[in-house]
Amino acid sequence: MSSPNFPELAGRGAIVTGAAAGIGRAIAVALSRQSVRVAICDIDHAAATATAAAIGAAAVAVAIDVSKRESVAAAFADVEATFGGYEILIANAGISTMQHALDLTDDEWDTNFNVNARGIFLTNQIAARRFKSQGKGVIVNTASLAAKVGAPLLAHYSASKFAVLGWTQALARELAPLGVRVNAVCPGFVKTGMQEREVVWEAALRGVDPERVIKDYVAQTPLGRLEQPEDVADVVVFLCSDSARFMTGQGVNVTGGVYMT
Repeated sequence: MSSPNFPELAGRGAIVTGAAAGIGRAIAVALSRQSVRVAICDIDHAAATATAAAIGAAAVAVAIDVSKRESVAAAFADVEATFGGYEILIANAGISTMQHALDLTDDEWDTNFNVNARGIFLTNQIAARRFKSQGKGVIVNTASLAAKVGAPLLAHYSASKFAVLGWTQALARELAPLGVRVNAVCPGFVKTGMQEREVVWEAALRGVDPERVIKDYVAQTPLGRLEQPEDVADVVVFLCSDSARFMTGQGVNVTGGVYMT
């Protein structure tokens, strides 16, 4: 099935964090197919460079650590200098670990929040200051199914992603009068490298085989399969487009029906 075409996106500049692989990479590819110039921002600069090369001349690779303000500011300044500006931010960078809530360490909690929540705060704030000055812009944050319902073994991750939704809603209200829209997507069980790691962790913590974990994911999904990164990417492109011009402050479920409210 071909993706919809949004000609109004052609020529715009976009920053996608965590774009070297997984959902971020799929988003970058989908935007590039709309003739958007895309900055592949990732802490793994070598992988970001490979992704940018695969996309082509309209993509550039930029090293970033979304948990550090100076890194975000420098990366975004590089993008602005390269593209002459940007109008889209996809704040997608994220991390996960898995553990029983009573066994969580301070480091596991802090690591998840530093990337998943602080990273959203820093990237959104720095981009939104530019968008305010230019009177337009679109932000899409990657939240999670775990931002809608607490996930066992992922209590710290869930908490960080609930924070993403709260921030998204509040920022959307503040920026709406300035012509800037802010939304989030909430993916479900997405087949990525991150999921592959989580399946191994969950299997060990539950005392089952990894195959059982995957079967459980599919069984919870009414549409009957694991989600693909492209399933998320197409929704993100829509949210960036003028077709979503009256949508802001939303946490859009892209879960195959796992969560429906």
